[in-house]
Amino acid sequence: MTSLPPKIIILYASYGDGHYQASKAVEASLRSRGVTDVMLLDLMAEAHPLINGLTRFVYMQSFKTIPSLYGWVYNATKELPQEAPLLEVINSFGANKLQQTLRETRPDLIIHTFPQLALPRLLKKTGQSLPLANIVTDFDLHGRWIHAGVDRYYVATDDMKAEMMNRGIPEDRIRVSGIPVKPEFARHSKPSDGFLPEFLQGLVSESSVGKLTVLLMAGAYGSMQGVREVIERLLALGRYRIIAVCGRNRELYRGLQEQLRPHPDVHLMGYVEQVAELMRSSDCIVTKPGGITLSEALACKLPMFIYRPVPGQELNNARYLAQKGVASISRTPAELAQEIDELFGDESRLTEIRQKIENLRRPEAAEVIAEDLLQQWFAPKRAELVLT
Repeated sequence: MTSLPPKIIILYASYGDGHYQASKAVEASLRSRGVTDVMLLDLMAEAHPLINGLTRFVYMQSFKTIPSLYGWVYNATKELPQEAPLLEVINSFGANKLQQTLRETRPDLIIHTFPQLALPRLLKKTGQSLPLANIVTDFDLHGRWIHAGVDRYYVATDDMKAEMMNRGIPEDRIRVSGIPVKPEFARHSKPSDGFLPEFLQGLVSESSVGKLTVLLMAGAYGSMQGVREVIERLLALGRYRIIAVCGRNRELYRGLQEQLRPHPDVHLMGYVEQVAELMRSSDCIVTKPGGITLSEALACKLPMFIYRPVPGQELNNARYLAQKGVASISRTPAELAQEIDELFGDESRLTEIRQKIENLRRPEAAEVIAEDLLQQWFAPKRAELVLT
């Protein structure tokens, strides 16, 4: 007797790139275990493209124009129970698309990497039964992730597990896995001094070999002047090489090209795929505190410097990692440059931070999640497949 591999749907959202990256990491781990029928679905984009486009625009603009308002709304709704009218409304979006998808694909498991929980209500309404798993993609817990209809939670830390238990989630439903990142971030080997990825070699002057490398994920910031000043202040210290990644922010890339004088210790980049290589080749990272990026940096054992975090989950992420002693929060370029220079001027503190990072990092999170999912719900089916 044979059995088909399970069908799994991963629901994500395109508010930033992190939820998609987490979904891809889990998908890759599932496929490596023989689960080939994995579907990724951006529920809001598919179900309500106009609303999705509008809310994405408002979400991104809020970071630039009214970040304090976004942070207030986020924190004011953190403790809302699942039956709160606001959450009922939010979770109603996408229900019709989900019902259609379930009817067409007949999945065996649904995974959320974004807290758009239309499914528990839909299952209750239709009388269907389907296992649900939530992968929390931040170091901060918001009430949107919590629902009595969810069977399994994968969380970043023991602290979050304890917080969930305090909010009534049974311990046996919670697994401390870490936040999933792609396999290339887990393959960490610290390069020798002066090493640069092959795609950067020849572009950075030999005079900067041996200097400490600061990876500045600059595309996240709307203030061009602030990023330029950060670079200039680090250059003035004379011991740093800066790789500034502008991502898809073309305006920032062009502006920095125009405003910065050519310098052998500075390399500007646009959008790059080889982020893992850059992280493994760096001594520290300056970044926005999205849960995925922070987990990638932890996997690569990088001290983290958080610059002007936006109120909401990102500021809360930053505060958590700062409390754990693996990240510093700075509000001005001068403060940021000072924090970086003080760290690398104190070898004992640097050693202590690296040890704390080692204790906190969970680079195999995607593997842990995939294995646990299959053991939790599909162990007999896997055994049949092996025997046949």
